[in-house]
Amino acid sequence: MSDKNESSISHNFNHLFSFAWLIFLFLLMGSCNRKTEQIRPAYAMAIHGGAGVIKPENMTTSMDSAYRAALSEALKKGEDILKNGGTSIDAVTTAITFMEDSPLFNAGKGAVFNEAGQIEHDASVMEGKDHGAGAVGAVRNIKNPVLAARKVMEDGRHVFLVSQGAEKFAATSGLVPVDPSYFFTQKQWDKYEKTAATQLEREFELNSKHGTVGAVALDQEGNLAAGTSTGGMHFKRVDRLGDSPVIGAGTYADNESCAVSATGHGEYFIKNAVAYDISARMRYAGQSLEEASDFVIMDKLQKLDAGGGIIAIDHFGNISLKFNTPGMFRASVKAGEPMQVRIYTDELEKKE
Repeated sequence: MSDKNESSISHNFNHLFSFAWLIFLFLLMGSCNRKTEQIRPAYAMAIHGGAGVIKPENMTTSMDSAYRAALSEALKKGEDILKNGGTSIDAVTTAITFMEDSPLFNAGKGAVFNEAGQIEHDASVMEGKDHGAGAVGAVRNIKNPVLAARKVMEDGRHVFLVSQGAEKFAATSGLVPVDPSYFFTQKQWDKYEKTAATQLEREFELNSKHGTVGAVALDQEGNLAAGTSTGGMHFKRVDRLGDSPVIGAGTYADNESCAVSATGHGEYFIKNAVAYDISARMRYAGQSLEEASDFVIMDKLQKLDAGGGIIAIDHFGNISLKFNTPGMFRASVKAGEPMQVRIYTDELEKKE
């Protein structure tokens, strides 16, 4: 055999070997992906009750216990739905409704007052399966704004309704309106009167607590959902809208990436499309949920001095609870694992 033939055979063999190696790697990657899918928990869920300068020294023992109890109960109500085969959107709206009914959070019953001494609510929901979404803003007589947002989503004609139009739609959709006095709490009124007298809190302050509520969930069918509800910024201008009702800013869900609910300085979260940015980084840059949320909250927003945080779940059941403030009311659970309820930064070392 000539040297030329031997060289040709060797060349062909190298090509075949390289091709076989590529096939092996492809099959190996497919096997790894299947293994990843197999370890996805039956369900997973996380909730938040707002972020801000929330420190142990600023919380009495009874306050600490009350917040933990409320977070635990809200999460349990959502988990019960997921455990019994219910949908992620049902789990999300159920948990948020409970927190809206609690005077502890800046949503529903515990909402803050605007400049005119009125209470206006914003809320949104989104499903990851088909990107169904609904939102309401600047509403004053809807007991549970998150349910009105869901009605908008289910109706399907529009995504975002505000003020009297949203209120009228909610009423015709079966949600019984309440008198605005239902939302009054002495604690928030005292805060309003102090601000009105001093005019010192017109803008967001990092050292204040923000009780926006939210939830994200992954159900047994593998579908993601997210929702957010808030009374907005304390002493805000009348009809101001923050990020909570804005799809892509305060709420986002996509089965191919993650579900996100945000809390914090809404203007910055809107301008940076925070919730969508996390999803996009996962889909288009190949980042993990933890990498994407860490960059957006701890790098991008931190550099802008924009306080806040997010809760998120990806399509494999991984959970990220990320915030750049001294605390965030938060809780999470996965199928077969104990519930985790946390408030302060120094609880971060516990497994997320």
